[in-house]
Amino acid sequence: MTTLAAELDTTAPMPGDLMTRAQRVRLVVVLGSLIAIGPLTIDMYLPALPNITANLHTTSAAVQLTLTGTLLGLAIGQLLIGPVSDAVGRRVPLLAGLALHVVASVLCVVAPNIAVLGALRVLQGLGVAASSVVAMAIVRDLFSGSAFASLFSRLMLVMGAAPILAPTLGSWLLQWTDWRGVFVALALLGAALIVIGLIGLKETLPPERRRSGGIGSTLHVYAELLRDRTFVGLVVVAGLAMASLFSYVAGSSFVLQEQYGLNEQQFGFAFGANAFGLILSTQLNVRLLRRFSPQQILVAALAAGSVAGVALLLFAVTEVGGLPAILTSLWFLLTFAGLALPNAPALAMSRHGEAAGTAAALLGAVQFGIGAASAPLVGLLGTDSVGMAIVVAGGMVASLIAMFVVVLPAGVRAAPAVA
Repeated sequence: MTTLAAELDTTAPMPGDLMTRAQRVRLVVVLGSLIAIGPLTIDMYLPALPNITANLHTTSAAVQLTLTGTLLGLAIGQLLIGPVSDAVGRRVPLLAGLALHVVASVLCVVAPNIAVLGALRVLQGLGVAASSVVAMAIVRDLFSGSAFASLFSRLMLVMGAAPILAPTLGSWLLQWTDWRGVFVALALLGAALIVIGLIGLKETLPPERRRSGGIGSTLHVYAELLRDRTFVGLVVVAGLAMASLFSYVAGSSFVLQEQYGLNEQQFGFAFGANAFGLILSTQLNVRLLRRFSPQQILVAALAAGSVAGVALLLFAVTEVGGLPAILTSLWFLLTFAGLALPNAPALAMSRHGEAAGTAAALLGAVQFGIGAASAPLVGLLGTDSVGMAIVVAGGMVASLIAMFVVVLPAGVRAAPAVA
């Protein structure tokens, strides 16, 4: 089990190794600020979902599909933007994506019905995809192996603040405006991040390392990535773990507000408490990496998260313990997910530094693609705690099974060169 970690730590020195501590902190803040737009776009309007349902005269399942649209846009956008960033560099795709996000957010403000809102949410996801995939590619341009996992954990501290702040900000905004005002705020935030990207982010992919060759070359790289069983297995593991997280995001507002009677502000507090557990574990991961390999931490986190998921399902079905039992099991599940989420991408990305943008795109597309598929499942199974618990627990258990069935039996071989 430790062989893969050893492979990751024997890579050649990376440009990030020469950075000072202050430079690394500045990099984390800039990248974290940029990619925070993704969680904010997903989460800020969650307290308004029941309000949107009533205002647009639609159903809760239809409103949840607007979340699916965002995740679908994220998945498709990353597949497109990843190869582009390998060909032209990181800055241009990032800034173009943020500009698309601003335009889509402005149009969401005037959306007349749920169909138009859903389509515009897809465009929002396409725009936000650039910030997600490019940020991960930048980290891979500069770091590898355990250093990648460690910095990515620090980055998730900044990223994790967004899920904490998003529902709270959304709840605060809803005291002064309706759900359309949330999209005004997202448009303004996107414009501010364009300025941050222009001023605070340098190009990390020099011209001599850029890739060209058009669609044929891109498809060839994707084919090479898909032939690496270990990489594919780790991508699936990351995707299923992310599906567990997105299922919680999709169902929590209805479960906590409609079933258990929390108001918008109480929901924001409960959501923030769970996000705090996620952040806490990502920072604990930095310390754990000093003693354990990323693979060891990943296996342990998936196992513990699966136990918490099964407990959540039992509490939901039996109604034993009520809301405190639901929130407690959710907190532990998300906390262990916070240990899994940095390490699965680190293990996968460290195998393909030659095509970091494309590899990050495939990784992100699978994560958000599975998330897009899991979100409507929560609505189809019902907006109560049982429906949410089935999908949340199922994602974590399936991730653990994929780790043991696909990744570990594959063994560790030299990571294939993607030329």
